[in-house]
Amino acid sequence: MLKTTLVATTTLLALTQFASASSDSAWNALFAKANGTCIGQSRMVSPEATAPVVFDDSTGKVAILLREKSGKSKKLVNLICLYDKKSGKASIAEYQWLGQ
Repeated sequence: MLKTTLVATTTLLALTQFASASSDSAWNALFAKANGTCIGQSRMVSPEATAPVVFDDSTGKVAILLREKSGKSKKLVNLICLYDKKSGKASIAEYQWLGQ
């Protein structure tokens, strides 16, 4: 009886882990949506974007860094975008490297 319970519990835990894992296509869809939202809200014409940085589930955010040389001055503009996975909304702020 104990052996059967142990095997059943181990099997259930193993299956639960696989059920909660997201597929590659789900991650790619999330990243595409985050990139599109962030780039759209940035109003940049042709920005360079980093790969998305995924925070843990308690935060529920994906961060993307964007940069582009703007206008006639060709000044480099750096933006950070935090995309909320639940709401689909993004917050954008400009940032500068320390010492620059």
